Amino acid sequence: MTTAATLPTTSTSPTARQVWTRTRGIALAVVVILVAAVAIAAVRSQTRHGELDPRSVDPYGSRAVAELLADRGVSTRVVTSLDAARAAAGPDTTLLVAVPDLLTARQQIQLHSATAASGGRTVLIAAGSWSVERLAPGVTADPATSAGSTLAPDCALPEARRAGSADTGGIRYTTTRLDAVSCYPSERLATLLRVPAASGGGDTVVLGSPDILYNKRLDKQGNASLALQLLGSRPHLVWYLPSLSENSVTDGGDRKSIFDLLPSSWLWGTLQLFIAAALAAFWRGRRFGPLVSERLPVAIRASETVEGRARLYRKANARDRAAAALRSTTRTRLAPLVGVPVAQAHTPEALLPALSAHLHGDGPSLHALLFGPPPGDDAALIALTDQLDALESEVRRP
Repeated sequence: MTTAATLPTTSTSPTARQVWTRTRGIALAVVVILVAAVAIAAVRSQTRHGELDPRSVDPYGSRAVAELLADRGVSTRVVTSLDAARAAAGPDTTLLVAVPDLLTARQQIQLHSATAASGGRTVLIAAGSWSVERLAPGVTADPATSAGSTLAPDCALPEARRAGSADTGGIRYTTTRLDAVSCYPSERLATLLRVPAASGGGDTVVLGSPDILYNKRLDKQGNASLALQLLGSRPHLVWYLPSLSENSVTDGGDRKSIFDLLPSSWLWGTLQLFIAAALAAFWRGRRFGPLVSERLPVAIRASETVEGRARLYRKANARDRAAAALRSTTRTRLAPLVGVPVAQAHTPEALLPALSAHLHGDGPSLHALLFGPPPGDDAALIALTDQLDALESEVRRP
């Protein structure tokens, strides 16, 4: 049997340096993702500060529209509560709802009941499927948004015809109301709808995109003209900015879940990712039957295999495993020679009595040799190897 020379070795447990080397790629990727998320959040928080707020002069604010309306004698008042918005509804008032999807179902029903017969105008900005069907019955939001942002009016609505092309591209709508006027179509679906009220002389305008109200977009296309005509038809404009904090206080039992706030495309995208991951796992783990052995292109000598395994044991300082392998192999070879089945070769009660009877030797010494503790150093391992070789030679001697 072949053993290796004595060399200082290390433990098989990975060191801190090895663990860092193996995991630094994953750690770096996590750090990059976190930094990117923080950066994106910071940029969005700066660029979208005061979005659709008529008091904000930021690019996504709407101060310019409010100033232009004031020059034409239209007063603008900002409200942030549902009660104030409902109280403001009237025949001489235009009620603009900036983010209708933030309202709960109960709030939407209450707001519609207050505006339906008020005789005024209600303007819904980018109302999705969550809100438009309650705030404008008979109108449905299409899951797919428009391909372009600038669209032509292509309708008989006077305000749209005077304004011409405008940046209304966004959410698209269909309606079952025969008296509704559909404007700015994208693939035959409207991005602006005017729905007359059933009574009272008022109406509801559903706008698929807030772009015409942004400070940065007001001077593009016919955005200013369309915004002023839609919001300036009455002497008073009430600008309702719903908030999540109001919903949590007033409608604690009717809150929307996080899935209601996510766009439907995100949910479908996540489902597709899970399906792709499952298919990839199936592709990587598939098997087309039992493993088939192949003929090696090169024959490797048994002695080379033994030497290679010995070097691995030496590198890992695994004297216990090396001794266990030597003793196990010796017991397997000795058992048939003394009439013990191979299945019982590793049972001291079966192997040692037969071996003692064959050699007339000392049982305790044989037990220590074949089943004893691992050697304490390399010298003891070499001595154990020699003793096992001598024992096997003596058993084989005729």
